[in-house]
Amino acid sequence: MPIQAIESQRLYRQIAAQLSALIAAGEFPEGTRLPTERDLAEQLGVSRPSVREALIALEVQGKVEVRVGAGVFVSRARPVAVADPTSEGQGPFELLRARWLIEGEIAWEAAHNASAEDLAAVRRAVEQMQRRQREKRDAEDADRDFHLAIARATHNSALVAVARELWDQGRGAIWKRMEHHFQTPELRAAALRDHRAIQGALESRDPRRARAAMRQHLERVDREFNRGWEQIKEHESADIEVTAEDRSTRGRRLRRR
Repeated sequence: MPIQAIESQRLYRQIAAQLSALIAAGEFPEGTRLPTERDLAEQLGVSRPSVREALIALEVQGKVEVRVGAGVFVSRARPVAVADPTSEGQGPFELLRARWLIEGEIAWEAAHNASAEDLAAVRRAVEQMQRRQREKRDAEDADRDFHLAIARATHNSALVAVARELWDQGRGAIWKRMEHHFQTPELRAAALRDHRAIQGALESRDPRRARAAMRQHLERVDREFNRGWEQIKEHESADIEVTAEDRSTRGRRLRRR
């Protein structure tokens, strides 16, 4: 038997695999609502963002249905497995934290080192994003161009490679599903304003302001994703009361990580 490479499984995939096994075993019947995010996080011994990422992964696979304002329900539909697990992408909340750390510093460097041509590329990306939004078209390519143009403005090829990897590995099926649930015209307009603020800081060659503007942009995206989940949780306990006995029983079924 040939030796096969070992893949370090992401935490959200481990959580999703355990919940999937419980669903398959009938612990959570079709059509019923899953325990609250808080309960799952406590019983599994993981963070709430990791639980959220796992639930979105299960939705992408067709195993649960996320209903904003109601909760997360076991799907009655036949599950549709993701053929290539890598197509799921990074967990959105982990990704945003990494981007906050790295792209903030990239913006700092870009403010120091950008040439006139670099700034023109950033400006073109912002204008393209505005044009796409006005035409009610997808602006993802312009968004990508914007962030990579800033990375190129550092004149550091390693930072360009890191920025490209963060973008391309992150915009997988889970990220797109999060956007599907929680992205609105108002949020897209806010993203454009954020980009203009970053552009202005770069053109002013103000490293501190550029870093702060980039981090504020990514913090806002993280905040809006979290706010979307808060809307889901608002009514999680309205229809189904989980007794202490139920929680204890379910807690024994979930292996702590």
